[in-house]
Amino acid sequence: MSHDTLPLRNALKEKLADGQVAVSLIVRSARGPEIALIARSSGFDALYIDLEHSSLSLDTASALCIASQTSGVTPLLRVPEASAAWISRALDGGAMGVIVPHVDDAQAARAAVALAKYPPQGHRSVSTTLPQLAYRQLPQAESQRLLNEATLVVAMIESRQGLRHADEIAAVDGIDMLLVGAGDLAADLGQPGQAQMRAAFDTVIAACRRHGKIVGAGGLAGQIDLLGEVIAAGVRYVSAGTDTGFLLAGAQAKVAAIRARCPPSAESQ
Repeated sequence: MSHDTLPLRNALKEKLADGQVAVSLIVRSARGPEIALIARSSGFDALYIDLEHSSLSLDTASALCIASQTSGVTPLLRVPEASAAWISRALDGGAMGVIVPHVDDAQAARAAVALAKYPPQGHRSVSTTLPQLAYRQLPQAESQRLLNEATLVVAMIESRQGLRHADEIAAVDGIDMLLVGAGDLAADLGQPGQAQMRAAFDTVIAACRRHGKIVGAGGLAGQIDLLGEVIAAGVRYVSAGTDTGFLLAGAQAKVAAIRARCPPSAESQ
């Protein structure tokens, strides 16, 4: 197999570039590789492995990334902060993209890109035998080019300040997506109503449209009507909920369905 035909591709990035809607599953509780196959069978495009709001180790996250990649589901990893200790290690461990929380201005966005990309786009430290390349050895310049092209860099808009600077964040070269974290944004805005939250999304959508970037929505899985509105307006990446949430909802629904068919005397025994 020639170097040019090596199977390094980011299917999620390609789908988003084609204007299609992609859906991801947040992983906070699962520790085993089976979650990647469950995600694939459920129709998810990506695993969103969350190291900001879980006790998952980087070692476990790396194993999940590799399982996800081999299952045909794109692995993304949300880091706790924009630092080399997190971003470069997340990518070296097999993530096909990093989700960077609390990006409030262009300076923070540029710093995230610099940590995620090899020269000349950034200053990510060089590593070899990476999972994304199936541990194949390639000439350094070629591997860096392939990885720079495939790596997705996502800036989260989660604050009033980030919303105010959405246009300048979207303008940063190397940022692929602005992901609106509706939960934290709502908290920072003082728990606004649906109309104000829709206006916030419209601000980000307009900024991304001006600069050719993708818009993502997180935290709206429980507000399906608003989610439908923002998808119609231009959102193309949807974080659909957590592994724990789906397990709990499915379990509760099944128990409720069984109990609804039990006579009162049998249910109380």
